[in-house]
Order: sequence, then structure tokens, then C-alpha cells
Amino acid sequence: MNTILSFILVLGLLIFVHELGHFVFAKLFGVRVLKFSLGFGPKIVGKTIGETEYVISAFPLGGFVKMFGENPDEQDVSEAEKQVSFAHKPVWQRFFIVFAGPVFNLFFSVVLFFMVFAFLGIPTSVDTTRIGKVNDNSPAALAGLLANDTILRINDRETLIWDDVLEGVKGSEGKPLVIVVQRNNEKVHLTVTPARDAVKNVFGEVVEQRFMIGIKKADEMIWKESSLYASLENACLQTWMYISLTAVGFVKIIQQVVPASEIGGPILIAQIAGEQMKAGWVNLIYFMGLLSVNLGLLNLLPIPVLDGGHLAFLTIEGLRRKPLDMRAQIIAQQIGIGLLGTLMIFVFYNDIARLFQ
Repeated sequence: MNTILSFILVLGLLIFVHELGHFVFAKLFGVRVLKFSLGFGPKIVGKTIGETEYVISAFPLGGFVKMFGENPDEQDVSEAEKQVSFAHKPVWQRFFIVFAGPVFNLFFSVVLFFMVFAFLGIPTSVDTTRIGKVNDNSPAALAGLLANDTILRINDRETLIWDDVLEGVKGSEGKPLVIVVQRNNEKVHLTVTPARDAVKNVFGEVVEQRFMIGIKKADEMIWKESSLYASLENACLQTWMYISLTAVGFVKIIQQVVPASEIGGPILIAQIAGEQMKAGWVNLIYFMGLLSVNLGLLNLLPIPVLDGGHLAFLTIEGLRRKPLDMRAQIIAQQIGIGLLGTLMIFVFYNDIARLFQ
């Protein structure tokens, strides 16, 4: 139940924010919005205000905006209706209406992180020499090092920060090291022989080979109080980091650096959302911020059906000063639907295979 509720909350809210972007800019440019629905499926409750029907629907996974003039059969209209028709707005206005959806997702990530930083402070790493994890069958494990041990000395050199540990092991040239650790209330002397191993980045690429003993630093954070300006600045930096990471991730998938089997769909999102909810609201907000960036950038890909495909058509229309032939657009849309359908089948297969594994 926790997983389902978390999934509905996260994905529903992010898609709603996306559609809200389209809605706000459509209203800004005078396009008649016929319906703005929170959720999909049968209408539960609705109210018409002005020219727009606001609806809450049965399935709360997102929402949609229906604009007058966005369908081909609505484009042959009277002169009066052209004033409120999406199809008859200038190219640059239609571009911004479509572009607003992904932008709102990116902006929402900034809002989420700003709220966390403004209320809790800026998360700041505490640099210690406490071990967070010992890899199985590593030199450290074989020597008897344990998680939560604090490294005090390597040979005759005192270790005050984690860089001291890294340098001490890296410079060993594979020779045995005498490591002194604080374990509970006693000091323990252990001999560890480093082994040469690969250092990998977040995408699994080998960046260097060096001597290691198979330990990871313990994650220790404190929340430092910050001003509203500092909170906003760090929220923008955090979002930009996620944008960069996601964009590079897309490239790594194309380059096959990241295996296609790692790509996940709704089931994986639901699993992670449930785990983050159990870990606490801050973890869930961070996950929501990352997913919001992913949703925004994914929609900017120049694939017909997605916002990026519509933006590509509008860009071509702006350069040619006339829209693409309708037949060409329909063929492109069909190709886009095929691609997205294939991708959805593939990610569902990955999700199900992951469950059985």
C-alpha cells in the first residue's frame, strides 16, 4: 500500500505540474482551454469556471489540458474563434505553450529543493574516517575491518579526514599496511594488504586503476541553516546537477555504456518511491526532484508525440514560414507512437525481469 500511495503521489504530482505549465501559458496567450483535468478516466467531480471545465477524474496519475484548436478538425473556424484557437496563434506563442510543460518540471525541482533547504538548511557532509561499508571478500574484509570502525592511523601516519585514508592506501604500492581503528571503546590493530582495482564513475566506467582495500566512507550529514538566497542558489545548483547527470545518462545509454537492462519503467519508479517514503520525506522529495528533471528532459527529446517532437515541428514551421505537410506530420506521429510503444514494452519487460531476479 505504501508503494502504491507513493507512486500515485510522485508521478501524479509531476505530471500534473507538467500539464499546469501548458495550461498557464495557454491562458497567458489567450487560448481557450476547454478542460483541465486532475487525473484521467471517468469524471468524479467537475465545475465550469468561465470557458474552462475543471475536473477531478478517477485515476489520479497526472492530468491533461484540452485546448481549442489543437485538433485538425477544429482548425477550420470562424474569424472570432481564431482569436482563441491554439492552431491560429503565432508560432512563437505555440512554441512556448508546448515548451512550458517540461520547463515547469525543471522549475518544480528547484521549488522542491528550495523548500527543503529553506526549512531544514543546506545538507553538508561531515568529513570523518568512519567506515560505512566493507566490500565482501575485499582486503579489508579479509583483514577484519568492520563497518563503523573509525580509522585512526595508517602505519605511522595519523588519519584525520577521509583523504588521509585514500592517500595512505593509494601510496602503499601494494605493501601491507598496519591500520589502527577505533572499535567501540578499544583500539584495534589490523594488517591489510591493498590490491589494485578499478575506480569507476557513477555510470560504471573505469576512470583509473589504483590500490584499494574495499571500504567506503560513512555518509554523515549535518543541516546548516541558510538564508533564502542561499537556499535558492543551492536549489538551482542541485537541479542543474540533476539535469547534467540525466543528460549525460541519456548519452551513456546511446553509447551502451549504461546497459539497456538498467532502464526502468513505472514498476521500478513505484518500488523506489516506496523505499524513499519509508526512508523519510526528505528522501522522497529528493527522488521527486530527480524524477521531475527526468520527466522534463525526456519530454524535450525530439520524438513525435512528445513535447520535443512538437517543438521540432514548430521550429521547422518558424524557419519555413509555413507548417509541415499534414501527411508528413501524421507519418511522423505514427513513427513516434511506435517508438514509444516499443520503449514501454521494453521497460515493462525490464521491470518484470527485475522482480523475478
